[in-house]
Amino acid sequence: MSNIITYDPFAEFRALQKQLFNDTFFDSNRALKAPTTDIWTEGDSKLMVEAHLPHFEQKDIEVQVDDGALVIRAEKHEQEKDKNRQYVVRESSSSFYRRIRLPQIANKDAIKAQMKDGVLTVSVPFNELPQPKKISIENKK
Repeated sequence: MSNIITYDPFAEFRALQKQLFNDTFFDSNRALKAPTTDIWTEGDSKLMVEAHLPHFEQKDIEVQVDDGALVIRAEKHEQEKDKNRQYVVRESSSSFYRRIRLPQIANKDAIKAQMKDGVLTVSVPFNELPQPKKISIENKK
């Protein structure tokens, strides 16, 4: 009698999933640290975006409006050259990217960005909505 081994096409996927979502994956030594991004509106006047980017400097960050969306991009490259070691260059890099669809009433020309203590704050003011026009009703004679 021969042993038949059935092929499971998802076995590798399940193993990877188990490795990724195992509780030990998120322990303090291996924690995934994704920057926090908060988005809210202040009444009907503006949209606020706050991106916590503690490891980036202002020169590393780019904010732009592209095709009706606010794009925040940060990229940092560090290079270390040490003549006493065998490697030529030691590099590390980190990056951040968010694309936020802007509402149609956003005033794209008045967007302001400010960086303070590792927190990027972007203010997107809204254009005033047109007020309804009141139409008087005439008496028919």
